[in-house]
Amino acid sequence: MVRKRVKAPPPRPSRHGRHGREDRSPVVRPPLMPLETREERFDFAVGTAAEFLRGAWPELRDVRFEVASMPPATDDEGIPRWSALPDENRIVLYRLPIERLAQLHREDDLHRRMAIEACVFRAAAEYLDRDPWDLGPDRFHY
Repeated sequence: MVRKRVKAPPPRPSRHGRHGREDRSPVVRPPLMPLETREERFDFAVGTAAEFLRGAWPELRDVRFEVASMPPATDDEGIPRWSALPDENRIVLYRLPIERLAQLHREDDLHRRMAIEACVFRAAAEYLDRDPWDLGPDRFHY
């Protein structure tokens, strides 16, 4: 028995789908890049807390608040979150340890920002050799 070869249908233009219709536009667009990055949000939180502290404490007006990604080395207590350097008139906050080692009870932007601001306050308190709660007494009263 001889089988007949069936001719393949002519190829469709590439713009047509399986059923001969044009492709439709996707319902969901490709994801957009975030409007701001984690680094920018971190810098903004540090900057606003630093400006509050500079306005409240004259001793901090000339202090530079800097952000670095990681500390150069660990210390006896583990990985430092900040370095208060009164001799150099600056405070360095380390972004990755603050973000990744924070134990937040709720994962959202508000609690992340509160953890960052708490580190800024504690670093400034270490710089001034004061208690962190003394730096913003009116800020925490309701």
